[in-house]
Amino acid sequence: MTITPATRIAHELKVNQWTDDAKDAAQEIVTRVEFLKERVRATNTKGLVLGISGGVDSTTAGKLCQIAVEQLRAEGYEAKFYAVRLPFYVQRDEEDAQKALRFINPDETLTVDIGQSVDAMMGALSGQHSRDEHKIDFVKGNVKARARMIAQYAIAGDRGCLVVGTDHACEAVFGFFTKFGDGAADLTPMSGLVKGQVRQIALALGAPTDLVLKTPTADLEDLDPGKPDELAYGCTYDDIDNFLLGRPVSDEVANLIIDAYARTAHKRALPYAP
Repeated sequence: MTITPATRIAHELKVNQWTDDAKDAAQEIVTRVEFLKERVRATNTKGLVLGISGGVDSTTAGKLCQIAVEQLRAEGYEAKFYAVRLPFYVQRDEEDAQKALRFINPDETLTVDIGQSVDAMMGALSGQHSRDEHKIDFVKGNVKARARMIAQYAIAGDRGCLVVGTDHACEAVFGFFTKFGDGAADLTPMSGLVKGQVRQIALALGAPTDLVLKTPTADLEDLDPGKPDELAYGCTYDDIDNFLLGRPVSDEVANLIIDAYARTAHKRALPYAP
């Protein structure tokens, strides 16, 4: 049997293969909520922390977290979910973030404005980086992502909780996260899901349709605010989903994904050692 690059990559990322969307989405909700509960119990921690942006990924993961802690409490284990807003001063789509919070209905919402800390770090680096404004802006975007994770771990450390990440298979295959930024977390309950599956789970949970179908963006670059993920990828989420699920895609798309997976291998690995 010939193993294609797509099959190998999907296996390495433990991509789920669904047959019936509604049935499988319901089962995945149960499976991933149980995973969160088991990890909280196993680590004897007091709950979960997650940054909420207003996109479908954090909305979905946030709802799974809230369900998990509510079930834990019903079972006699005290745990809370802390949803964290992490704006860089003012978020353009703050209304979406607030809509996500209303849907999730977290035990507690905390807000940490990362603006001053990011600007302080960029100021400290002044004169020590290139003169390319786009490269500087890209670096600043990574500083934002890492500042957000610093805040979440600070809260988790204070409250005795675990930090939850929103990484899924489509982002993982492209390494579309900041190393030690949004790529850092204690738990990744949506690992192995493709984007369409995340959306199916969100719909099954009852998330607002406009958030489910919202154009995904990391929104880290000041010079290109709201830049869609798909523009950064060079292909669509449907293309990535199809590739990872073993469905036909063009040679151009396949080669793009295979190359990105190889190039970003270091982002999915633990630190290298001799």
